[in-house]
Amino acid sequence: MCPCTTSGLTAPADHERCQVTFAFHVDMDGVDVSGRSVAVFIDAPRVMADGGWKVALYLDAEADPGQAEALGKVFSGQADGPMAALTPLIGEVLGVESAPIDYRDDGRRHAARVGDAIDIEIEDQVAPQFGEDGPVMSLTGMFHPANSTLAIARSTRATGDGVYGRSWDFSGGNGHSASFTWAA
Repeated sequence: MCPCTTSGLTAPADHERCQVTFAFHVDMDGVDVSGRSVAVFIDAPRVMADGGWKVALYLDAEADPGQAEALGKVFSGQADGPMAALTPLIGEVLGVESAPIDYRDDGRRHAARVGDAIDIEIEDQVAPQFGEDGPVMSLTGMFHPANSTLAIARSTRATGDGVYGRSWDFSGGNGHSASFTWAA
């Protein structure tokens, strides 16, 4: 498990820096953003609670101007809600881009491809004694912007290339999935 997930961002990461991508597929009250997706890339110090995060926001290229504006406000923290609670940790916004985002949810497999920059696929994990059809393992009581209950997952692909000068391959590493409902 990622130390930041189980410590409320206070335990040091396994690596020199914590690099994480959140991919969201959203429905929003007030503005119809059905079928639109957003990705948030974070490059944070080893202890995420120390702040100084470098963040890039990717908005679905298929969003019309009203949808893009609404999504940008929510996921940049300009609107009330969970992402706004994270804004004090952000030291630098690397950029906000429009990009094609291909999102798939196939039961226990979840994937997001953000243009040519990010390609992630995770698979929710089941305890081996239950077999493939058993219940998905989860963590509860977590400090996380999407949900306090997270499905435990393993990445089958987790790569980034040219994300504001950063490239990585964390395939086989930690992942989580969760449905969520936010309200201002």
